[in-house]
Amino acid sequence: MAVGRKEENMAVEIVKPRIDKRDYRRIVLQNNLEILLISDPETDKCAASMNVCVGAFSDPEGLEGLAHFLEHMLFYASEKYPVEDSYSKYITENGGSTNAFTSSEDTNYYFEVNADGFEEALDRFAQFFIKPLMSADATTREIKVVDSEHQKNLLSDPWRMNQLQKHLSAENHPYHKFSTGSWDTLEVRPNDTGIDTRQELLKFYSENYSANLMHLVVYSKDSLDKVEQLVRGKFQDIRNIDRNQIHFTGQPCTTEHLQILVRAVPIKQGHKLKIIWPITPGIHHYKEGPCRYLGHLIGHEGEGSLFYVLKKLGWATSLSAGESDWTNEFSFFKVAIDLTDAGQDHFEDIMGLLFKYIHLLQHAGASKWIFEELSAICETAFHYQDKIRPSDYVVNVAMNMQHYPPEDWLVASSLPSKFNPSVIQSFLNELNPDNVRIFWESTKFEGNTSMTEPWYGTAYSMEKVGGDSIKHWMEHAPSEELHLPAPNVFIPTDLSLKPVFEKTKVPILLRKSPCSRLWYKPDTAFSSPKAYVMIDFSCPYCGHSPEAEVLTEIFTRLLMDYLNEYAYNAQVAGLYYDISKTNSGFQLTLFGYNDKLRVLLEAVVEKIAKFEVKPARFSVIKELVTKQYQNFKFQQPYQQVMYYCSLLLKDKTWPWNEELEVLPNLKVDDLIKFYPLLLARSFMECYVAGNVEQAEAESMIQLIEDVFFKGPQPISKPLFASQHLTNRVVNLERGVNYFYAAEGLNPSDENSALVHYIQVHQDDFKLNVKLQLFALIAKQPAFHQLRSVEQLGYITVLMQRSDSGVHGVQFIIQSTAKDPKYIDSRVELFLKMFESKLYEMTTDEFKNNVNALIDMKLEKHKNLREESRFYWREISDGTLKFDRRDREIDALKQLTQKELTDFFDEYIKVGVPRKKALSVRVYGSSHSSQFQAHKNEQMEPNAVQIEEIFSFRRSRPLYSSFKGGFGHVRL
Repeated sequence: MAVGRKEENMAVEIVKPRIDKRDYRRIVLQNNLEILLISDPETDKCAASMNVCVGAFSDPEGLEGLAHFLEHMLFYASEKYPVEDSYSKYITENGGSTNAFTSSEDTNYYFEVNADGFEEALDRFAQFFIKPLMSADATTREIKVVDSEHQKNLLSDPWRMNQLQKHLSAENHPYHKFSTGSWDTLEVRPNDTGIDTRQELLKFYSENYSANLMHLVVYSKDSLDKVEQLVRGKFQDIRNIDRNQIHFTGQPCTTEHLQILVRAVPIKQGHKLKIIWPITPGIHHYKEGPCRYLGHLIGHEGEGSLFYVLKKLGWATSLSAGESDWTNEFSFFKVAIDLTDAGQDHFEDIMGLLFKYIHLLQHAGASKWIFEELSAICETAFHYQDKIRPSDYVVNVAMNMQHYPPEDWLVASSLPSKFNPSVIQSFLNELNPDNVRIFWESTKFEGNTSMTEPWYGTAYSMEKVGGDSIKHWMEHAPSEELHLPAPNVFIPTDLSLKPVFEKTKVPILLRKSPCSRLWYKPDTAFSSPKAYVMIDFSCPYCGHSPEAEVLTEIFTRLLMDYLNEYAYNAQVAGLYYDISKTNSGFQLTLFGYNDKLRVLLEAVVEKIAKFEVKPARFSVIKELVTKQYQNFKFQQPYQQVMYYCSLLLKDKTWPWNEELEVLPNLKVDDLIKFYPLLLARSFMECYVAGNVEQAEAESMIQLIEDVFFKGPQPISKPLFASQHLTNRVVNLERGVNYFYAAEGLNPSDENSALVHYIQVHQDDFKLNVKLQLFALIAKQPAFHQLRSVEQLGYITVLMQRSDSGVHGVQFIIQSTAKDPKYIDSRVELFLKMFESKLYEMTTDEFKNNVNALIDMKLEKHKNLREESRFYWREISDGTLKFDRRDREIDALKQLTQKELTDFFDEYIKVGVPRKKALSVRVYGSSHSSQFQAHKNEQMEPNAVQIEEIFSFRRSRPLYSSFKGGFGHVRL
């Protein structure tokens, strides 16, 4: 395919949402770089994304992971900015973030930053694609980081099963490749065959990174004219070699790889079915939306759907359907089903029912009213979509630019508008028995497989499954009534905006009673026909034992289960709900279009009030919860150390192993007896926000109160004063370094992990901003030193930690290279190194960091959900400082450089008498010998080894609680 000039002056009207006030402009530079400029005067963050049309499919033979490795290397340095890691340091110090990812045919780089720092950030970003420096030393170090990333994924079922699907495809097709890269593929094997990885890296960049294969999106606060001038100056020097875009023609699956049944052994407990068909890429018919239409029907969960029948039979707990892993040349349609133990024993029946449903769709033909309903839902979703983070937005659009004409860059395939029955039918015909690939995962297959996937070591077996077998399954499948869905009653018809008479900036306490408290915040910022409702039921009985915790979990899961076939349509129409367990009871959340929200709320409340235990569903949910507890041990080690840290710090929390221990003995009768006790005494903390009038908000809460607290025999009574629940956190002793060590829960996982936590203070504006400023300044130097220079591990992060208003900072590091004690010593050495950087910081650097933090606090909420979660955190913690941002900005403006260094010297510096530190160490299998050795070592002065979590918790005083209950609120 010849590469031609893109039309530079082509006038294009880009389709955008009705409520979108941003301006857009397409330009093409002289070097053939195609760019979309976005002007948003309301934004606080600016962003950019460069999508390069080359990815893992282009990896040279014998250098698996080279494209991904190159993605890592471009972050190091450039000819114009030669100081290593200065790009990432600049982004972080200007309140931003940056990252990249490599896919099959693309590599995408992106960042966002405070508006004041955008111009220089953009210049530094442009150097990735003009003259990057890839030193020999950095090359060797970053191969280790890529390998650490791969080690992190080795025991992850999604990575393992994805690679198995690739493995069972044509070896001469790039889909077959391993794409992450490792020490073996990028260092050992190349050395063995005389290949210089760095030279191949430079060659790959030189041959593939051409301006004509790039698409850039720039999101700015400035006018389009100003941002265009800026962009032309910074990106015109990217060289254009008119590189032909590589098209990987042909299908990854030949007849050898079709009509197969693959049994695979996962890491985690459970059973999954993935039924996959190679199909024509839906991108070729994106306005007709055949895959969206079929995914909507096959993945439907309402009455008469495939999932409804499988759930009724007790065979499945979830089902999804849709297009996946697509390119312009090939694609797959995938149905994924999570099976119960009973479902595992009814594989043939489930397959028969799936193909019966597909046959039903083929026989019924494409339905115009279903397509039009789906089209209307999609149109409303597009035109009333929430604003999202600028970095997420630019990535989405940049990825669209190579696939869609400019007018549809924002729309992509989200607006199916042309009903074409023949196109839908042709896609449906591809979902046939001759074309199918079945992947069946279960730990029950362990010991009964004959093959091993080479990259991740997944055990599997494979057999052919013909059309006759599937026909037999269909004929013998249960005669359940499968049918198309009924019209969706939750589609919003009233999208008008309610009048706001009092434009309050923060939530107001609208209503209070002995049973509840209602916080209300009308929409004064987003002009969106949506609402956010949170009802938190505080139930003292929930947390009094491990059994009570688990029964509350099963109770909330059963409620979601019972509501599913009714409320699924609400979610399809953009009205979402969730019922989930909390530490103090359970929580009901509703979010979406306000038009039908009250209808859904009433249905949910009725279901809670008239709760009954259905034995068959109890068994299914108990099985599901049991597996989730059993799978806890397969969490990543960094997740395990964070769990132990929380267990050590948070009062009245139960360990997962105790909850797992009580699960097998829990019966239907236990939940029947537990439910009335759970709700016997409760208090509702409520938050209603968005396109809802005051009277509506009060009416909602009055409705719930009437249901639960009124009548001759009320379901619930108000809490006694003594019962209001608190959030208490362990107060660590000053001048003491606490250590807690444990072996990794999964003996097969070589990774070790560390959390090094420094507890500082209870919520206080002045101390808050000192801690935040330290974390901002130290974040990137810590990442650079501990990950890039010392190669401790791919997961390396310094971040703030907050537990119910108790603030601190934590280092989180996962590593196969070094044991946790060694990593801990490197964290302390970093803090010693950082001292001099902090003390030597210039006045201008200090001011710049303060201003960057102020800019971050001035950043407006982008949508109702984000705003609501911010305010709900204040309510949930009990701090109720709704003007927190303004108060902290005031504190920052008064902060001196000496106050910051004094803060560091008092709370953070190694060895100071007021410091409170806790190190949690999990030892992977590669460091098991060090675990025993370190346990037996003599402790240093001021060091305390925690032998047992709960004895430690009982021995320490607790911080006071901001959350004290109704009538006792600290303001």
